[in-house]
Amino acid sequence: MHSLALGQILILLGVAVVLVAVFRYVHLPQVLAYLCAGLLIGPFGLSWIPDLQGIRQLAEFGLVFLMFTIGLEFSLPQLLAMKRMVLGLGGAQVLLSVLLIGAAVWMLGMSVQAAIVIGGVLSLSSTAISLKLLVEQVEQHSRHGWAAIGVLLFQDLAVIPFLIVIPMLAGGPAQSALITMAWAVLKGVGVLLAILLVGPAILRPVFHGVALSRSREFFMLTVLLITLASAWLTRLAGLSLALGAFVAGIMIGETEYRHQVESDILPFRDVLLGLFFITVGMLLNLSVLRSLWPWVIGGLIAMLALKIGLITLLGRAFGLESGVSLRTGLVLAESGEFGFALLIQAQRVHLLPDRTIEGVLATMVLSMLLAPLIIRYNGRIAVRAVSSYRERRRSNLDVIRAESKGVQGHVIICGYGRSGQNLAWMLRQESLPSIALDLDPIRVRDARDAGEPVIYGDAARSDILQAAGLMQARALAISFVDVAVAMRILEIVRQLRPEMPVIVRTMDDRDLDQLKAAGAAEVVPESLEGSLMMGSHLLMLLGVPVSRVLRQVQTVRRDRYRMLHGFFHGAASEDEAEESYRQRLHSVILPAGAHAVAKRLADLGLEKYGVVVTAVRRSGISGSSPSADIRLNDGDVLVLYGTPEALNQAEKILLQG
Repeated sequence: MHSLALGQILILLGVAVVLVAVFRYVHLPQVLAYLCAGLLIGPFGLSWIPDLQGIRQLAEFGLVFLMFTIGLEFSLPQLLAMKRMVLGLGGAQVLLSVLLIGAAVWMLGMSVQAAIVIGGVLSLSSTAISLKLLVEQVEQHSRHGWAAIGVLLFQDLAVIPFLIVIPMLAGGPAQSALITMAWAVLKGVGVLLAILLVGPAILRPVFHGVALSRSREFFMLTVLLITLASAWLTRLAGLSLALGAFVAGIMIGETEYRHQVESDILPFRDVLLGLFFITVGMLLNLSVLRSLWPWVIGGLIAMLALKIGLITLLGRAFGLESGVSLRTGLVLAESGEFGFALLIQAQRVHLLPDRTIEGVLATMVLSMLLAPLIIRYNGRIAVRAVSSYRERRRSNLDVIRAESKGVQGHVIICGYGRSGQNLAWMLRQESLPSIALDLDPIRVRDARDAGEPVIYGDAARSDILQAAGLMQARALAISFVDVAVAMRILEIVRQLRPEMPVIVRTMDDRDLDQLKAAGAAEVVPESLEGSLMMGSHLLMLLGVPVSRVLRQVQTVRRDRYRMLHGFFHGAASEDEAEESYRQRLHSVILPAGAHAVAKRLADLGLEKYGVVVTAVRRSGISGSSPSADIRLNDGDVLVLYGTPEALNQAEKILLQG
């Protein structure tokens, strides 16, 4: 195995940094920059870096951590609740794709065995590309996002039988192959059951002890150990590393340390995924494109059209709207990273000639190069292609304009962390409208599920602020601690609304003069008491009588700040020293078939676990302090308050019973 020289590492990082900067400047996805970097510096490009096995092995860990974060996002109750999408839509997509693509390849003169392999390879989609772009576009929890992720989960599991079947197709005793397959399945099921049954009982006390040490390095090392150990166990059982990491993510996702783990693992995952995409770009042989370009381009168009059309039709059959089905097909149109593993396996057992493998590989890489563009514009394509979907789909600016339409004299809250949520709560007590902008997709999702007026958007952009109603707003509050961004927002406000009062949160008084000079009406300090003071200043700026402001402050203090304790946690905690077991808010959506559907709130007994249902949102209308006799419907959103452990237990009861 070749080693990677320091100069080659510098070349790889330098090209990646430059291309990522260029692609970000022209507003193209970073994934595309990584793929182009690999194509440029790889053995079939400028040959600055040879095809090194070391890079491939390192990049494989990107897939491991990607599957781990997927497991964190989807707990067992949620997976069971969406089994229709995983098993139904996902199973139908893989089976029919293999049959249709395989039949087309067979009709072109290839053997049945080769047709099955190529059908299996091209039936898979890229979990790495699709999920990363869905998260970047805040679409992972949309209807087409859920459907796409359900299909991707099934595809990742389907890789296992494909890897077993390919050696069988190459020839060999059928009885021996069946015994091998049965033994592999038994081993796989045994290892997965052992991990899922034994793991949670061990993980909670282990993480509790690690958390007490208050060492982030120790906590991170423990997460890495558990993730890689689970991946290693599944590899020993003949399964993939990624599947073991996925199971580890599910187990940790059932504990109260899920949010801290998620925020700590993201930097590792993103860097390693970048390496993976670079290695994919290095695989594209430009000479193959020159000699086989009609077949490669024809195969690419046929594969994209077949997968988009098939998934769209299957989505409709499984109850999705036409626009949602089409968007799901667009997200899943490209080939997947696990297809490379199947091709390598087929090459080892000489099932496919080298020329065919190179052509299929070129088709796959081109589809992955196109995927970021297709996924990025999946909404626009659906709007143009499906007339019934046109009115339902808006761009991010249109969504913000719709939220602020008709709202006059509101407050724009920049940032919806703890302080921003406290501000919104105080404004609601005075019946003052507000619109919040935040860039944390997890926080936006949870808060919007609970019916709170928060939108995904960058408050440092003039068009976003204007779409949020800057010209009609009464005041603006900057609730996060970032002086550079705050100065940019103040500059925009001073240009467009110089008379508008702006209140800014900061860490201490070091930047007070600078912010005041930039136009801030008030600058207030950090901490919980600081957010309470900030709300008091804001209410007085808006003309609320001082007596009512003082009464509200006294009520909060008399209640020992209980109302301000719970908040929606995003991908990163706002206070690093915050205890992971502190009480918080959490939103749970009840899908059709959930245990709590058609039951009274009193029948569920959530209070026994220390969980309070603070609100129930139904058909877009949020009701606080719901009655114990309310009967729950599918689609209801319950806003829960309690410790993380209690919230996890309550979510299991609501979804699974």
